[in-house]
Amino acid sequence: MTQTAIITGASSGIGAAAAALFLNAGFAVINISRRPCPVSGVTDLCGDLSDRKSVQELTSSLSAHLKDKQLESVCLVHNAALMLKDTADDTDDASLATVLQINTLAINNLNRELLPLMPSGSSVLFVGSTLSEKAVKGAFSYVVSKHAQLGMMRATCQDLMGRGIHTALICPGFTDTEMLRNHIGQDQKIVEAISSMNSFGRLVEPEEIARLIVWAHSNPVINGAVLHGNLGQVEH
Repeated sequence: MTQTAIITGASSGIGAAAAALFLNAGFAVINISRRPCPVSGVTDLCGDLSDRKSVQELTSSLSAHLKDKQLESVCLVHNAALMLKDTADDTDDASLATVLQINTLAINNLNRELLPLMPSGSSVLFVGSTLSEKAVKGAFSYVVSKHAQLGMMRATCQDLMGRGIHTALICPGFTDTEMLRNHIGQDQKIVEAISSMNSFGRLVEPEEIARLIVWAHSNPVINGAVLHGNLGQVEH
């Protein structure tokens, strides 16, 4: 019997940190992203979550892989995300569609194909954001998609009643990842400003969120919960 973790976007940041922790815990780990995972021992299924055909090919490969295994549990971690700089009054439909494809529709496709193969004791974990419940200026499509993930998690919880599969939305605060650094333009003054917006005066480390992900898989009592990992953000 094997335990398997399937992580989207495990090529860096939170996903790579989670992959390392799952491997250390004895899981077989599969990374789904355009780039390989830097952690030795991870199986890479490289594909583009922004492309529907690529997503269909990935889900077919995953389905075939899981069917061949005697599974004790599966942890499906929806971590991949696209964040653009846009606003409500300038976002074109094509850009919004691309963000929704990666941040919501790919999740829907993976869930639809893999949930029937996942045994009792499995989990579906959404890596959301503080922006799953709040909003900031200049991240319109990302905020829309992260709010959608909250709804997906809550609906998934209800639809899986009695299946022995639990779900949760894990919401990192400002985390020191490539996506955040790219979004703020590598500006150290902005890093210092956002670091001051929590009780500890620093960015969250990817490993801290990874530990929360691994813990959430092993604790079904949090089924349907929204778990914030933000070091206690200042409320305005």
